[in-house]
Amino acid sequence: MVDTVQPTSDVRETSRLISSEKVTGAKVENTKGDNLGHIEEIMIDKVSGRVGYAVLNYGSFLGMGGKLFALPWDVLKYDTRRDAYVTGIPEEKLKNAPSFDNGTWPNMGDPTWGKEIHDYYGSSADWYLSSY
Repeated sequence: MVDTVQPTSDVRETSRLISSEKVTGAKVENTKGDNLGHIEEIMIDKVSGRVGYAVLNYGSFLGMGGKLFALPWDVLKYDTRRDAYVTGIPEEKLKNAPSFDNGTWPNMGDPTWGKEIHDYYGSSADWYLSSY
């Protein structure tokens, strides 16, 4: 018989796996420790099962407003000491990155859009090309 544990929102993940509920709302910082915002959503490729993008909410005030940015998942690293996702993307590059508003999301399934985003951030991921 295999022991099972029912996930709850108050359980802190200690393994390599994390609930999407814990990722949504997680802090995002740059390598200097500056707060860049929080993860609004995660986008999962239905074909490969891989996390494709973290949608960063940058520049919001008290959870309101701000621009949204689709960051390729591989440009984020989780830092357990900071309890935050960390990226080496310079803040100026992020400020000038392709962004969107909450009501006008891009077609993230478009491989041309995906290539532009991955190229902009220098992402080495290529899962999005083989999924179409």
